[in-house]
Amino acid sequence: MRNTNRAVLLAAASLLASYPATAQEPKAGQVAGRVFYAAYVGLPPVAVDQAQVVYYRPQEGVQRKGAAHVYIDREFHTGLLPGGFTSFCLAPGSHTLGAYLNDAPTYTGKSTDLYQTKLEGGRTYYLKVREDGNTFPMPVEREPAERQLQGTRLQMHALSRATGVETCRYYEYLKDDERFKHYTLASDVLFASGKSDYRDISTAGRSAISQLLDELRSDEAQIKHVQVTGHTDPFGSASDNQLLGERRANTVLQMLVDGGIGESILSTQSAGSREPVVHTCYGPRLEQINCYAPNRRVAIRVELDRPQP
Repeated sequence: MRNTNRAVLLAAASLLASYPATAQEPKAGQVAGRVFYAAYVGLPPVAVDQAQVVYYRPQEGVQRKGAAHVYIDREFHTGLLPGGFTSFCLAPGSHTLGAYLNDAPTYTGKSTDLYQTKLEGGRTYYLKVREDGNTFPMPVEREPAERQLQGTRLQMHALSRATGVETCRYYEYLKDDERFKHYTLASDVLFASGKSDYRDISTAGRSAISQLLDELRSDEAQIKHVQVTGHTDPFGSASDNQLLGERRANTVLQMLVDGGIGESILSTQSAGSREPVVHTCYGPRLEQINCYAPNRRVAIRVELDRPQP
């Protein structure tokens, strides 16, 4: 994930010296008797030619003791036990991902309940196993994910059969354009499907926007421009979603103005449903609404007036 990205409640880069971490780790499935390896301690970023995924299963809330089989593009990757995590890199683009409890002997992860999403280069995604039998991964933002990952250990007992998995190419650091900061107001605290008004925002959503305002005030002297972009899920027509995205962006803009951000540096736009995070969901409508939740978001891009070197 970009080091200027900050998710509130949700790389173009210069390549320098190679990052040495994890270079000496044993390969999964190739050490007899090894089930877990090192504890999670955080991961460095990757460049724009890769997307990094951390898939994990904390001890808390475990309902079934067996392994959750993780599939990548219909190919078995590992079986996550409670307290385990796996990290891997893929080429940017569309992929299917999922974790299946009680998968054997039919190994349904190869063909059923496939969850398709588009992974962006230079991003790190944190995905949590659902314990309720839902096979779709649960996207979690970095900060809460890393809190949940404390005490988990790298899953090592199974050899990955996923041919799309690449060795992550780490670097000592990756330089972002320091003129921009990016924030995302996620759907789980902001707008339900089809909603856009202030009264539709939960208490947690208002708290998230309050946190965003604190961040913006800390940079206030340097802010040149703040662009607010509304996004929707795919339900409804393109024109309706365009309007819905505009209403969502305008609601958040008004809350920023009410919080003391100058209206002259704010602008809004709508992406409608044209820039999804999740591309393909299956099942009854309610399941699809829940699956498409990451698409219902408001993105904020802050341009800072910083002198160029």
